[in-house]
Amino acid sequence: MSRLLHTTFLPSTSLPTKPRSSVPSFRIKPRIIPVQAKIREIFMPALSSTMTEGKIVSWVKSEGDKLSKGESVVVVESDKADMDVETFYDGYLAAIMVEEGGVAPVGSAIALLAETEDEIADARAKANGTSQSPPPPPPASVTEASPVVEKKVSAAVAVASAVHPASEGGKRIVASPYAKKLAKEMNVELAGLVGSGPMGRIVAKDVEAAIAGGGVAQPAEAVKTEVAKVATGVELGSVVPFTTMQGAVSRNMVESLAVPTFRVGYTISTDALDALYKKIKSKGVTMTALLAKATALALAKHPAVNSSCRDGNSFVYNSSINIAVAVAIDGGLITPVLQNADKVDIYSLSRKWKELVDKARAKQLQPQEYNTGTFTLSNLGMFGVDRFDAILPPGTGAIMAVGASQPAVVATKDGRIGMKNQMQVNVTADHRVIYGADLAQFLQTLASIIEDPKDLTF
Repeated sequence: MSRLLHTTFLPSTSLPTKPRSSVPSFRIKPRIIPVQAKIREIFMPALSSTMTEGKIVSWVKSEGDKLSKGESVVVVESDKADMDVETFYDGYLAAIMVEEGGVAPVGSAIALLAETEDEIADARAKANGTSQSPPPPPPASVTEASPVVEKKVSAAVAVASAVHPASEGGKRIVASPYAKKLAKEMNVELAGLVGSGPMGRIVAKDVEAAIAGGGVAQPAEAVKTEVAKVATGVELGSVVPFTTMQGAVSRNMVESLAVPTFRVGYTISTDALDALYKKIKSKGVTMTALLAKATALALAKHPAVNSSCRDGNSFVYNSSINIAVAVAIDGGLITPVLQNADKVDIYSLSRKWKELVDKARAKQLQPQEYNTGTFTLSNLGMFGVDRFDAILPPGTGAIMAVGASQPAVVATKDGRIGMKNQMQVNVTADHRVIYGADLAQFLQTLASIIEDPKDLTF
């Protein structure tokens, strides 16, 4: 999904002033003289309420490309998702100030937009004047006068010929999205290419030229590294910085330590739920939707467990029951939200869940689809985990950890020995607003719904 890029004017002239009237009997309404902005800054947008900085995943457009209002320009990675970001205005993408892979604070300039093609050069001059890149090499006259400087310049030129100028010391390769895609499909190593695009950026024609010339051979050390990655799934000994999402998860987990929590566990028989699932599975119903629906119906009877404390001085009985469900995705964790889960029928709820999971894995969730949860589910039962404790997400009142349903030997009511499928659930709650009796009563209600699930299909 898309977000709109924020822009601001960079006027080249100041507004003319109009003298005040000397006539006291009436007021003269000042004439507003419009200033036609020529160059606009494109800002890093805030894609979520917790986002402080964003990472440029890829520029959809290249410098010099003509843009139309509402057209996607750049893909930004926030703390929750990757989103296509659109422009508010028509114009030309004149200068890219933060390259792919770069990180910028929310509200800072990431590019310049020119209104006309003639103003692209002015915009690039402004970008170069405000960039923090190292100064260019001294002119030839200086190098001739100083042998020491000449050696330094020669060394710089030698490095530039081996590493294309759009990389940072050879550690990051800057290429257009299509060039990256083409290189991946044709197994061309980008590190061996010199880009012909703006600022040395690798573009599609550079990859095509490499393909026509037989490709680029990988160094032996690179081949060894690739083999190690394939064998273990990770590069052993490597230091990997947090992604934007992992950084956000880290901050949230540290923040959660400030909340006084407690945990309550409960054992629930799942024979009836398992039978219902087998009966309606062919209609697209998922077990996650069934658990979310059962949880929502129980929360409707125990609003205290659906409450939350955000300021430390008060709490709110949430008016909606929105079940957030933890989903592991590449490079992090996110909690898509099933809104009003107590009121939505199980078939619609299952369809919505599938849609949310697909969007989460494609990093296309909208903020309201992941930050509106009032109660969280974390299910590791599909991995065979029988019990675990979950960490309470900041801003919510409780999270329930769901283990696997497993057969167990139990005593029946008539004193005989029998077999039942059972699962363990453990709830972690904010003890400032939820108490032990609240959780005990909620879990009793939840167990009764799961053990007699007739209400889940209405």
